[in-house]
Amino acid sequence: MSIVSQARVPTPHARKYALQLGRHWQHNLAVEESGDMRRITFPRDARGAAWSGEALVTLQPEDGILLCRIEASEPGQLEGLKGAVERHVARFAFREDGLSYQWEDVAPREPGASE
Repeated sequence: MSIVSQARVPTPHARKYALQLGRHWQHNLAVEESGDMRRITFPRDARGAAWSGEALVTLQPEDGILLCRIEASEPGQLEGLKGAVERHVARFAFREDGLSYQWEDVAPREPGASE
């Protein structure tokens, strides 16, 4: 079972940040692309960890919003990835004055469900 949280981050540059982060993480992680959406797989043993499963981070630009969704196997993995997403977006959004993240827990998708 996965633990899921998402944040809708207001920014006029949502598409740009999703593409940049996808390219950045593509150097050492599996990144799936579908249009402007980027889905990044973090292995269960990323950076020496030993999580019970892998995690998925989905970056979906919408009109004036960057939807950041994390599906993790454990609470610690989820919290770590929230911080990683926020820090990495901040690197590309350095011209913006403090992006706002309001993380909310959501029900996990059923296997085979479409986006």
